[in-house]
Amino acid sequence: MVALAIIGVIAFFGLVYGPRFWITWTMSTHGKERVDFPGTGGELARYLLDEAGLQEVKLETTGPMRDHYSMDDKAVRLSEKNFNGKSVTAIAVAAHEVAHAIQDRDGYWPLMTRYRLVKRILPIERLGSLLLMLSPLVFAFVRSPVVLVGEIGIGLGILASSIAIHLFTLPTEFDASFKRALPALEKHLQPEDIAAARKVLRAAAFTYVASALVSLLDVARWLRILRF
Repeated sequence: MVALAIIGVIAFFGLVYGPRFWITWTMSTHGKERVDFPGTGGELARYLLDEAGLQEVKLETTGPMRDHYSMDDKAVRLSEKNFNGKSVTAIAVAAHEVAHAIQDRDGYWPLMTRYRLVKRILPIERLGSLLLMLSPLVFAFVRSPVVLVGEIGIGLGILASSIAIHLFTLPTEFDASFKRALPALEKHLQPEDIAAARKVLRAAAFTYVASALVSLLDVARWLRILRF
């Protein structure tokens, strides 16, 4: 019984952290600097943005922070390593983030839907965390198991919604990686580098799935705290 519990715990953490480890490993493996590349990830991003008629979209570096496209600020933001780097990872990630800007330009439905969901659910999600933190105090005053269970159910439901948002992102990420970024990279990379670029683009697409799995830990942590 103890052995099965240990195996279950290992399997759970493998499921949660395995994808994140794979993404980090893939990015690192193909992140070696290439002196034969004519430009950096940032330079390619600016070129692709201008080519797509998106001169108004800003290009910024976020230091060590993650790469992303901000719909609010109309800005492609790349980590310093990818902004200044000349590697397959830097080039592929830059093209992937520019692809999100192009999706925004085109009004790509899954991206727009996710954006609206995030805007609406994030404030509610914070409320859910607050409800869970206050549930013991509420129960101490109200002394009603029904109220407590209802409060916990609402709180956990709100937290779980973040997982649904991340998973909803998958079509958006795959469209950005393989329908938009990859065709652009095929014009700028040598054929022998395309296979590596595909791996990096796949890892970039699964970044949000890895985030969704890590979100499971928040739900599991609250269930443990509340002894469910």
